[in-house]
Amino acid sequence: MHPRAITELKDTQNERDFRKLAIDRVGVKNLRYPIKILDKAHETQSTITTVSLTVDLPHHYKGTHMSRFIEVLNEHGPILHVNNIKTIAEELLEKLHSQKAHVDFEFPFFLEKKAPITGAVGVMDYTVRFNATLQKGEFDFVLTVIVPVTTLCPCSKAISSAGAHNQRGTVTFSVRFEKPIWIEDLIRLVESCASSELYSLLKRPDEKAVTERAYNNPVFVEDLVRNIAARSNLEPNITWYRVEAENFESIHNHNAYALIEKG
Repeated sequence: MHPRAITELKDTQNERDFRKLAIDRVGVKNLRYPIKILDKAHETQSTITTVSLTVDLPHHYKGTHMSRFIEVLNEHGPILHVNNIKTIAEELLEKLHSQKAHVDFEFPFFLEKKAPITGAVGVMDYTVRFNATLQKGEFDFVLTVIVPVTTLCPCSKAISSAGAHNQRGTVTFSVRFEKPIWIEDLIRLVESCASSELYSLLKRPDEKAVTERAYNNPVFVEDLVRNIAARSNLEPNITWYRVEAENFESIHNHNAYALIEKG
């Protein structure tokens, strides 16, 4: 198409809207994109993130320019880097003439783990989220790790002559911090507060050790969130946290849930 014809195309998004209703968030969601994440053991690791990019829309604009969100991502090359999150938010504000930008990433993060007795190596995956907001020069960043764990019921152990019911649970741990914090360190903090951590590969001696570890360390869902909160309170770098635990109960048809939020 001739360049002149392009400039003469109607720009419907910039037309006036007369309903006087501003929109809090508008943009693109569920876009998958390659990304490099900082990795404590290997400097970086490559993964795939699901991206959501949104901005506010003043009441007098009919729509936003969706293509500009993708353009901002593409300007950072074929592979995003975690260090570019703030820059992406700044560019969204500039290109879309908005006052507030949100950048949300969710991706699998992989760790090699050795089985406790045999040392057999397996790879565990964890879900990680980055939620960033930029408004009036203020940049807010929340890091979330979602960690599967094992919990064993203290009450079941206390009242049973043999055994105790246990289950896999999920901890969703979100933090704000002063200085950069390693994803691996947050995962490890959560795992150390459960009855036992999980592994992808266990031989029979490992399975015995993990089962006995959980039996000797029973925790309610309430214990789990309190353990994590207490550990977090000892970390001066963590300025805010929200810890949620959900146990997928093995002897009930409901889940057990608890939450603690600081500040």
